[in-house]
Amino acid sequence: MKKYVIWLCVLVFLVACSKEESPEVKKGVNDDMLGQWQGNIELPQSPLEIILSLKEKSGTLSVPAQGVKDYPFKEVSYDGNKVVITIDLQGSNIVIDGKLQGNLITGTFKQNGNTLPIKLTPYKEEKASYESINIPVNGGNLKAALQHPEKEGSYPLAIIIAGSGPTDKDGNTIGAGKNNSLKMLAEDLANQGIASIRYDKRGIGDNAPLTTKEEDLSIEKYVEDVNQVIKYAISENKFKSIHIIGHSEGSLIGMLAAQNSNIASFTSIAGAGRPADEILLEQLEGKLTSDLTKETTEILASLKEGKPVATISTELQSLFRPSVQPYLMSWLKYDPAKSIQKVTAPVLIIQGAHDIQVPVSDAKILKANNEEAKLMIVSKMNHILKDAPEEIQGNMATYSDPTLPLSKELVEAIKEFIHE
Repeated sequence: MKKYVIWLCVLVFLVACSKEESPEVKKGVNDDMLGQWQGNIELPQSPLEIILSLKEKSGTLSVPAQGVKDYPFKEVSYDGNKVVITIDLQGSNIVIDGKLQGNLITGTFKQNGNTLPIKLTPYKEEKASYESINIPVNGGNLKAALQHPEKEGSYPLAIIIAGSGPTDKDGNTIGAGKNNSLKMLAEDLANQGIASIRYDKRGIGDNAPLTTKEEDLSIEKYVEDVNQVIKYAISENKFKSIHIIGHSEGSLIGMLAAQNSNIASFTSIAGAGRPADEILLEQLEGKLTSDLTKETTEILASLKEGKPVATISTELQSLFRPSVQPYLMSWLKYDPAKSIQKVTAPVLIIQGAHDIQVPVSDAKILKANNEEAKLMIVSKMNHILKDAPEEIQGNMATYSDPTLPLSKELVEAIKEFIHE
């Protein structure tokens, strides 16, 4: 799966370099094909949404999750109900071959020798239930979603921080399916009289322009983004109180931001209680040869000391490639158990008993290091905040099902905690 995400990500860095050309058009264009279409490139484990705008002599491609908008075709040709699209990405050739059948375009997406199925339906723009805002941050403006309760008035505000990887404001990670967990959390909190701000992490989606190089990412930059959101919220002078909610890796980012801010509360959801190197080694146990396990241990030890590693085995390149090492070094500096000790605001720790990524024991470690914190274990909740079975296959199936609601106990617990 990773290789498909990687070769599609090149779109992000080449948008600014493109110039629309004058494509040739065959006779016999079916007018029903013209217009906007949306659908998915069917990656091996999860789909990647794309939007095509088909015109008679031109067109554009958008990939919302990667911050790609209106990238022009090199060529488009029609033959009745058939369409062939070519996109030239400076040597990387993309060909989309589709056929209109009723109200559906089906076909293939080809790039660099890879062929994937594609299915498109007429585009329907989803009406946003939030207010789009721009918050000044290092490198530009952070585009964010401000979710208001329906009734007018002054409300508490929760800043919702997404988890690890290329995760957007809705809780969806590129290559891992669409679950809309954080979108649902914001909407459910609004129904309980709590406003919220959430945002795509820098480098992806709406905030792709804020970071164009992987090596520029760091925990400290994520923390500074939260600090700027807090500063914005205070300047608005319309919220009763300001709270932080961090999910997964967002828990660590949130507790670091909370140490330097006068916030009303901090909520950790599915947050790790141990340093990242311990968790990575645990997750890789039994999946690597003894030699690769030894190399991994040595690499992590070096990175933890702030020393980059030049030579990496081919099998470990995806984990420890040079461009990701600066981020890993910034992450490995922190121990969540020590960081949560420095949070002086009231703390709520929530953990799902069916979380297959972060065990309940991590939540207990956080609780042990902040004795006044409240700890809540949600019996059936998994890592994406939905009720799920314990067995892995059924649990993972929820990661790409946005129709499933959040665990009821989760929203109720956060509502009561914030309103206190």
